[in-house]
Amino acid sequence: MPCWRKSGLVEVNTLLVLGSKPDPALPPAASYDAVACANGSGYSAVRYGLQDPVYTVVTSLIASGIESGKQSLKALEGLNTGTLYFLRRRERRSTRLGRLIHNLQNYRKKRFYRIQPFYLKRILRSLHYEYKQFVALRPVQYDSLVEELCERDPEILAQLAKKRPSTGLITLVLGIDQQAYQRFILSGFSFELTHPYARNPEISERGTEVSEHATTDIMVIRYLSRRLGNIFTTESTVHERAGVPLLPEIT
Repeated sequence: MPCWRKSGLVEVNTLLVLGSKPDPALPPAASYDAVACANGSGYSAVRYGLQDPVYTVVTSLIASGIESGKQSLKALEGLNTGTLYFLRRRERRSTRLGRLIHNLQNYRKKRFYRIQPFYLKRILRSLHYEYKQFVALRPVQYDSLVEELCERDPEILAQLAKKRPSTGLITLVLGIDQQAYQRFILSGFSFELTHPYARNPEISERGTEVSEHATTDIMVIRYLSRRLGNIFTTESTVHERAGVPLLPEIT
């Protein structure tokens, strides 16, 4: 088996990016240096004895009251991470007045505060979830990061206009942007709505397991894999659909 942590005489830092797929195919522990998690995938990290994540990325919807969010929060109970990135929700209204009206409507329905950083912090305290740093990212920050890493490719931009990437994909691009890692391994990615801790209720609501972000994620991962040449995966689905080089899983 090749050693993925060294390249010649140069030490290479490798980040394992862990998604929410049940029963993730995990690489050998010696093949990576740190773990990053998306939403509730910290549950899998603990279940399989992985190190605590250096950072975790969560969507604002995790505390909004939707059932899938409740599942993910429950899975995080008692866990911890280094930095916790909170992705602020994208505004659906195109004008300032439209956004204001939309926010007032949600406030009256007692939903607006649920997608704010302070509310998630309160919920996480009650769940004894610990983090060293909390960073709230505005949509323009994480959206522009994806666009820039994809060199504003016209086909990618057209797809991003239709559907933005998933939290798992943002977890990867934040790792790339930090420039602390030279290689990345994607595990627990399936382009589906499945969770490792319970059946995601959105599957029944939508009548499909396929994530709405699947097409976008596949296009972006394929582009980044070809451009950077340092992204690998242990998941056959990611290899087959996004063309990412495949690593062997633990046997």
